[in-house]
Amino acid sequence: MIHDVVPEQIAELKAQPGGDIALSGANLAATFLRHGLIDEFRILVLPVVLGQGRPLFEAPDVRMDCRLEGTRAFGNGVVLLHYANDRA
Repeated sequence: MIHDVVPEQIAELKAQPGGDIALSGANLAATFLRHGLIDEFRILVLPVVLGQGRPLFEAPDVRMDCRLEGTRAFGNGVVLLHYANDRA
């Protein structure tokens, strides 16, 4: 388990065979965004309105051009949005 985001370590993990690296959480995602370490987003939208919470993206100093790769709707109302990073 990695406790600090070290871009060189993440690049080494990405270069290894074996699949994707998944992460969750606004703070961790913002850190990965700032370091340019995100290749794609898979965002699950749940049909619940809470009224408060953390922003989905907390890296206002980062711009990332995304391309919609696909969507999938589930029977419970959840929708999966799959976006690719055009710079990845």
